[in-house]
Amino acid sequence: MKNVVVVGSQWGDEGKGKIVDWLSDQADIVVRFQGGHNAGHTLVIDGVTYKLRLLPSGIVRKNKISIIGNGVVVDPWALLEEIKEIKSKGVDVNKDNFIISESASLILPFHREMDEIREEAAGKNKIGTTRRGIGPAYEDKVGRRSIRVMDLRSESNLDHRLETVLLHHNAIRKGLGKKIYKKNDLKKELLKIAPEILKYSQPVWLKIDEFKKKKKKILFEGAQGILLDVDHGTYPFVTSSNTVAASAATGSGCGPNTIHYVLGITKAYTTRVGEGPFPTELNDKIGKLLGSRGKEFGTVTSRKRRCGWFDGVLVRQAIKISGIDGIALTKLDVLDELEKIKICVQYELDGKKIDYLPAAVEDQIKIKPIYKTFPGWKSSTSGIRNIEKLPENAKKYISAVEDFIGAKISSISTSPEREDTILLENPFDL
Repeated sequence: MKNVVVVGSQWGDEGKGKIVDWLSDQADIVVRFQGGHNAGHTLVIDGVTYKLRLLPSGIVRKNKISIIGNGVVVDPWALLEEIKEIKSKGVDVNKDNFIISESASLILPFHREMDEIREEAAGKNKIGTTRRGIGPAYEDKVGRRSIRVMDLRSESNLDHRLETVLLHHNAIRKGLGKKIYKKNDLKKELLKIAPEILKYSQPVWLKIDEFKKKKKKILFEGAQGILLDVDHGTYPFVTSSNTVAASAATGSGCGPNTIHYVLGITKAYTTRVGEGPFPTELNDKIGKLLGSRGKEFGTVTSRKRRCGWFDGVLVRQAIKISGIDGIALTKLDVLDELEKIKICVQYELDGKKIDYLPAAVEDQIKIKPIYKTFPGWKSSTSGIRNIEKLPENAKKYISAVEDFIGAKISSISTSPEREDTILLENPFDL
């Protein structure tokens, strides 16, 4: 039995949905361990497209158990809407195949509003959040004033918890000239949906322990990417949670010895949504070509993604920080039309060459990429499922990426379709 963690090795949007779907077919349990409905996975199965935001990718497969761990912040209304949406496509969601941690913190309406207020007030210094209330919800969690799933069980306890959190938020809202939230109104709304949320609620740490004893295969599904990690990413242009593989343990309630293999999903080029440093960004016709061929628009926000060359320095750094064992290389086919392809192998900062991304944002903005150029292959790789059938220059590019980042490439994706994958190493079989 092997348990696998899947994380994005760039700024998110690496194509995790397809890879997680492929792995979830082999897994027994699929666990979301951080983030919220700011994450988006697009799955294409038998011609049907599923756009998931909170629900783990395993939910679309029969005989799988999907779990939202304690490390996730949950918008209960968004969750119920997503369940309704996916049920309309014939997917069954019930208390036997779906579990929410009783310790998960809730995203409430004032969290979403605070996200909006801050982004609007920031002007040119905005972070580029999805405005879903994720950051403010995590702040309340750390501040020990959040409403958790378990709080919905008791009206008296909910009263107390609402008083605590509204004391904080209403003081801020009053200062900003915004409407004050009334406890009873919000309590009424929460109690209305409480039965629908609570029927899925369980102690997730206990359930995972049971699954481990039964030798079940567990897949931990990360959201966003390592470069958006609140500690290790391009701070402050990051998300509000830890996106590294180690968070799978803390965000679900199991020890690090539960994890046997870390798979990093890596795009064959680089993209980023929102603001923040991007050393290899291309604002030319090549950048536009990558965006067009890669259909680079956010699953959650539909925002256009910024595109650039593959940044080997960043991926190598992400591999070391998150303990990545193998790489799933996605969207190779997007590069098919290019005459030349570049990999960033070093940076220049203030006239000096460096081999890592500096921590300070002012340095991250100043660095200049140093590239190594490779010949393109100018032929279609779309749909290829055998590495020997790839063009020679495509194989050379893949080999160069593997050598530079210092991690084995375990699979190569050649189209959005699940079956169009070159499998070199199965994480569950190692």
